[in-house]
Amino acid sequence: MITADLVSLLDFGAPLLFESIETKNNWRKNTEQNPALQPLLDEIREEGKRLLQLEDQELTYSLFRIFTENGSRLEFEKVYFEKRRRLTTFAIMVLLEPENSKYLKALENTIWSVCNEYSWCLPAHLQNGPEIITKIDYSLKERFTQNYTIDLFAAETAFSLAEIIKLTEEYIDPLICKRIYGEVYKRIFHPFKETKYQWETQTHNWAAVCAGSIGAAALHLINNTEDLAMILERVIPAMESYLKGFHDDGICLEGYGYWQYGFGYYVYFADLLKKRTTGKVDFFDSQKAHQIALFQQRCFLSGNQVVNFSDSQPTASVFLGMSHYLSKIYHDFEVPGRELRAKYTEDHCSRWAPAIRNLVWFDETVPEKNWGSGTIYSKESAWFISRHQTKSGSFSFAAKGGHNDEPHNHNDVGHFILQGNNEVFLKDLGSGLYSKDYFSNKRYTFLCNGSQGHSVPIINHQYQEEGSSHVASVVNVVQAENIDIFELDIARAYEVDTLQALTRRFSWVKKDQPKLIIEDTYTFTEQPVSIVERFIVPSISLTEEEDELILEGEQRLRILYDRRQLFLEVKRLNFINHFGAMEENFALDFTVLHPVKDCNVQLIFQFE
Repeated sequence: MITADLVSLLDFGAPLLFESIETKNNWRKNTEQNPALQPLLDEIREEGKRLLQLEDQELTYSLFRIFTENGSRLEFEKVYFEKRRRLTTFAIMVLLEPENSKYLKALENTIWSVCNEYSWCLPAHLQNGPEIITKIDYSLKERFTQNYTIDLFAAETAFSLAEIIKLTEEYIDPLICKRIYGEVYKRIFHPFKETKYQWETQTHNWAAVCAGSIGAAALHLINNTEDLAMILERVIPAMESYLKGFHDDGICLEGYGYWQYGFGYYVYFADLLKKRTTGKVDFFDSQKAHQIALFQQRCFLSGNQVVNFSDSQPTASVFLGMSHYLSKIYHDFEVPGRELRAKYTEDHCSRWAPAIRNLVWFDETVPEKNWGSGTIYSKESAWFISRHQTKSGSFSFAAKGGHNDEPHNHNDVGHFILQGNNEVFLKDLGSGLYSKDYFSNKRYTFLCNGSQGHSVPIINHQYQEEGSSHVASVVNVVQAENIDIFELDIARAYEVDTLQALTRRFSWVKKDQPKLIIEDTYTFTEQPVSIVERFIVPSISLTEEEDELILEGEQRLRILYDRRQLFLEVKRLNFINHFGAMEENFALDFTVLHPVKDCNVQLIFQFE
């Protein structure tokens, strides 16, 4: 799209969030009187009161240096995101209680503090960035200009400040407004104009979040048509790159959390652009965007449990504002019950864009729907998900093929999840604690990332290898009323020279108390050294009986196997999760006692 086209489509008179101050005041009154919103409003007000009692912490040099010195991200990010929580909370409280001078003062001080930050980026994202290059030739003959890195959080900060000032400018001191404009132009718009960033052509959440945030900030702050068109000409291709990261099935290989994050910013920007162009540019009018939107209702297993392959959390909550908005665009978008609503403080990054839209886009008249029975097979992504509702409860099974170079990749070809009545028995560990090593060549030494932390075989003492060539091929798929079958050949995920084929066949028998049958069939050119069938389960009560292992929580699962063929060893596996907490799990290692060149192993997972 050329500049002339964009210039002709832009309408600066078109409202973005509220048509007028009067509309905003009416929204405030309606929001305060809406019983359905009171739980969310109570959470925001409680957080506002808490934050008023605390002094704003500064991002000191000592905090800034920790990542460089030892690779830890937590210390700096704790203070950074607490400051963003203050920004978001105080801004919303000014909108809800504009007469309360305490919140206005707190918001102005927080904005001033954010504008004083050395960088809006996280230290982990500043490697080789201009902010940390120390060799600079200073001269009075040339005008000095500081260049800036734009990462996820720098772009988000610009979006937040731009939208906050547009919603509160009748209350905020004009000097604060001036600083916001100046800092956003200096740190975001000018660097974006002058620099080609790597994330612009990437096909994952960075493209959507960075470009979407910059585009949203520009739509709010830039009133010159040619300048705005210049920014949008760079933003739009980046958003298109983001969509290229999805197959036509809309599966988000990064997991639900990154769908909520990346696609969320796609939606926020698309909404603003559609309004600024009075509907002439509509990013929602895309079959791929439509399928991506439906990922939410496809990836939940039961209640708040999700398919958490890759760097994803095992449970999730829903941004109801975005869900209500999307339900009005796509007729088949399903909105879950309010019990899955994301609480205000759940977002540890305290992002402004979803927080305000959970209020502004909330619509209690939108019909809700519980996750129902159904089987989803996505051929391109090689995901298989089945939800089975019976009189005994809710049961679900999910497995994946794919390859070992996916976004936020784990080496997990042939891995699966099994849950019954809101208890996960065969689990995915999800995301570990992010650090410098986590995203380095040491990545697959982390339990949650390497195949050693997944329910896949260990062959000749070897785990799966990373890389797109280490891939599964789908052998057979059956979707029937009483049974689903998903069969893969996962031999290429391993670098075992003698392994010719390894078919893993999942048979999901959908009875009142369902069972999952796993059959692994190996073909070697010579007798294997060892075969271990590994399964990852939570820390749970385990009881061994003749030819079976009983996993017992509120629900009971029996694992039936042949003791003449398999020897069971239970190993404790601890890992540090995404939030820095230690988790205990078990690895159930079933060792094949007499492995031969043509070997077949069967285990049955029976719910009771």
